[in-house]
Amino acid sequence: MAENERAEVTIKFGKGLVGKPFTSKSGKELVEVSIPNQSPDDHRPWQTFVISPGMIHDNKYGKGVWMKLPEDGETKVSRRVLQGKDENGKNIWQRESRMVLNTELKSMLESYKERNRDSVLSDLSAKKMDAATTAHTAPPRAAHAQEASL
Repeated sequence: MAENERAEVTIKFGKGLVGKPFTSKSGKELVEVSIPNQSPDDHRPWQTFVISPGMIHDNKYGKGVWMKLPEDGETKVSRRVLQGKDENGKNIWQRESRMVLNTELKSMLESYKERNRDSVLSDLSAKKMDAATTAHTAPPRAAHAQEASL
């Protein structure tokens, strides 16, 4: 690599995770990107980060989008955390923020690939097993139809 080139990480994710553009206090146009929880048992609010909408590109082969970030960089992610209730019983929320490496951000946003692959493959193998056992135990259709006509 040349000196002026930096290693980048490409992150692919669904278009539905990208929020509507807004203008920050400093006047920059930004968009909020949501990060789904990796565990289906985690019911906390999703983490989010903000980025320039010009850095997010449509994927030409589907409904997804992609972006490139410096591989050695960090991104600030935040999550809303319930702090308690006020005197009227209304929830009080605060933001909890932390810095994550862009490589970790990639794994967080692309965690759906591993989760879906495992569940689809296990569902497919279970259906194959069911089909194999029911094929040997079920009566042939033609014989069943003849019995019904008698």
